[in-house]
Amino acid sequence: MSEKLRGKVAVVTGSGRGIGRAMALKLAGEGARLVLNDLDDEPAMAVREEIIALGGEAVACCGSVAEAGFADRLIGTATGAFGGLDILINNAGYTWDNVIQKMSDAQWDAMIDVHLTAPFRILRAAQPVVRALSRADAEAGRRVVRKVVNVSSVSGVFGNAGQVNYSAAKAGIVGLTMALAKEWGRLNTTVNCVAYGLIRTRMTEATADSDAAIQVEGREIKVGVNPDLMAAMERNIPLGRAGTPEEAAGAAYLFCIPESDYVSGQTLLCTGGLTGI
Repeated sequence: MSEKLRGKVAVVTGSGRGIGRAMALKLAGEGARLVLNDLDDEPAMAVREEIIALGGEAVACCGSVAEAGFADRLIGTATGAFGGLDILINNAGYTWDNVIQKMSDAQWDAMIDVHLTAPFRILRAAQPVVRALSRADAEAGRRVVRKVVNVSSVSGVFGNAGQVNYSAAKAGIVGLTMALAKEWGRLNTTVNCVAYGLIRTRMTEATADSDAAIQVEGREIKVGVNPDLMAAMERNIPLGRAGTPEEAAGAAYLFCIPESDYVSGQTLLCTGGLTGI
């Protein structure tokens, strides 16, 4: 295992599957101690076992990031298990699409809640911890740079038909990132954002099954992309293909390492070269 993030305490929401899992394994592979999160216990615990098998340390804090009181529980897990907080990645989320005239209030509220309100609450809960740690560092004559990475999407940067709810929430997280970078600079904390394009996960897996769905908090959410549509989408990407979860994790990792200590308030497009949709 590398020493790049040795001893750092990292929280990654939505880390039981897909991009979040890849993020957690990447950070653990660089020596970070992980607080994992998923809606369900089983996938989070499976990732925990993977990290332990690598010789790392990890605990899980399962539940919905949009649940009232969850933010305090998540941050409390980090401080309780590891005594600190160095890296926070707001990754959890899903899509629930429809054109605006058919979109329900429930669809709108769910996307705003999970992609914008939940990160806001988590960061609000983290602020007193980050402030106290920053003050202790200054008193001890240490220079420690902490990292926040928020997850957006090309839908939030360019908009996407059928996703007014998701696009609005993901645009909001970009604004939150820029504002918080200005607030938390005095705490020696960088705040950045990664906007993902087409990444191959269970949400975007090519399938001819139009009824493919997952259960999210009692809701049936359709997933998957028709293979012909997937092929057409990939043809529009300059690199000619969708990204992998590991490649997506690599983009977030760039904001977590010491080499990016003077980069803050930025949104990085991880899209294979795609600059619009």
